Amino acid sequence: MQNDEQPQSQQDAGSAFVATPASSQTQVDEQAPMASTMASAGSSNWGGKSVFALGLGSILVALAAGLGSAWGLWDFRFGFQLLMIAFGAGIAALLGGFGLGWWAKRKGRAAARPLRWIGMALGGGLALWLLSFAYTARTVPAIHDISTDLADPPQFRMLAVRADNLDQIPGENDPEMKGMNPLQRWAAIHGKAYSDIRSVRIAMPVAEVIAKAERLAKVRGWEIAVVDPIEGRMEATETSRFFAFKDDVVIRVRPTEDGTGSIVDMRSISRVGVSDLGMNAKRVRSFIADLAGTNPAG
Repeated sequence: MQNDEQPQSQQDAGSAFVATPASSQTQVDEQAPMASTMASAGSSNWGGKSVFALGLGSILVALAAGLGSAWGLWDFRFGFQLLMIAFGAGIAALLGGFGLGWWAKRKGRAAARPLRWIGMALGGGLALWLLSFAYTARTVPAIHDISTDLADPPQFRMLAVRADNLDQIPGENDPEMKGMNPLQRWAAIHGKAYSDIRSVRIAMPVAEVIAKAERLAKVRGWEIAVVDPIEGRMEATETSRFFAFKDDVVIRVRPTEDGTGSIVDMRSISRVGVSDLGMNAKRVRSFIADLAGTNPAG
């Protein structure tokens, strides 16, 4: 009897032993899709984090470019190179975010949406902001000296005009400007682009106009170099918030023929750069409009 039962028991044990690998294989087959899903989700999360890092990094590099130049840590030209790097990172964040979203949608998975969207917004916003400057540079002439009087521009006495002020005036190879010297080319380009900027007459005595100009300059946060109400002259400097670029301004006020009013001229020059992106013209228009307005300054 024992000999008859022993094979049966061994057979049952063998069956159990054989069944064990089959059960384990079933569990492995069930866990494989789950592991694949977790791996894909992890990859998507890392992708979203990468897009966020690119977007945030583009902002930080742009800030470093401006602050470093403003604090004198490096030349503004190197700061511009950093801005190009920031622009590239911003574009990468934007395109990478779109690509990651397309991939995730195709696979039917979430792609760390909050981080991805924030990164795309940061990078895309910075890229658009920088592109706006590039667009402006193409729409304004590459000059940095703006005056209401082209025939007799107001002269600086306290503040020095940059030595290379007329060194890079465009139009040297333009057939229409053939034979013109840099000063003549500057006047021709200026007159064509900013024909609205000209001398203004104000029905106020010279001293009062200068006093109002001084108040307006202080309201704008300009650093005043000299104010001379007798001569009718004021010189000041405005510093930009980003990169701390400095532009020098001179106001010249002369009495009218009958002595009852004043003729006002203004000149604004950037200390560095070739093109001012239209900032000097904007400054002159705004200041002259406020100076000739009826509302009191300050």
